[in-house]
Amino acid sequence: MPLFRYLPLLAALGLCLPVSAKTPPAPTQPTSVTTAAKAAAQPKPQVLVKTSLGSFIITLFPDKAPKTVANFLAYVKSGFYAGTVFQRVIKGFLIQGGQFTTALVPKPTRPPIPIEANNGLSNLRGTIAAARASDPNSETSQFFINLVDNPRLDFVNNQSGQTWGYAVFGKVVKGMNIVDKIGSLPTGPQGPFSADVPSPLPVIESMALLPTSHTATGKPAPPGSTRP
Repeated sequence: MPLFRYLPLLAALGLCLPVSAKTPPAPTQPTSVTTAAKAAAQPKPQVLVKTSLGSFIITLFPDKAPKTVANFLAYVKSGFYAGTVFQRVIKGFLIQGGQFTTALVPKPTRPPIPIEANNGLSNLRGTIAAARASDPNSETSQFFINLVDNPRLDFVNNQSGQTWGYAVFGKVVKGMNIVDKIGSLPTGPQGPFSADVPSPLPVIESMALLPTSHTATGKPAPPGSTRP
């Protein structure tokens, strides 16, 4: 009796045909879809941020912003962020840091990276996004954390620096109360900045990539990397 007549029975018993039997190849997904699915299924990296006011944990989204996450982790792993401060606080908007020292002197950075704001993520409360200057492709080490939902900072189109928005690449998943504490500090002019410098300056003491097994459950100006 031809082999194909036994196929329904074999399938019902949960059995497989021998390797020598010829069966039609299973349909495959396009490489881009498969790659995206694999990236989404991977454990998302988490970074522990220790500051002079307490610690918080950020979960990163390499499946949505691979270049931005890789850039951020390069700074984390090199120890670049240790000793930098949150030099900009706007109550009810955001906190920003990641380049200036306690003397409010900028540290030299790696080359800028291409913007990844068009990734479907929104600048919602607790998300972390890459800060930049007016050029969309000017992101380096600085980042900001949204204190509230800020959809006006999202990607609209690629027609200008304003409409490009800001690339979200992670979210605070533990210790948002520390972020809020930083966001509630009194501010004023200091050093090269004419406003919005918190007092006392919140210092980033260290950042560390956590083991993959670890899990954690008027209109303000837009964030800029070097605004005086």
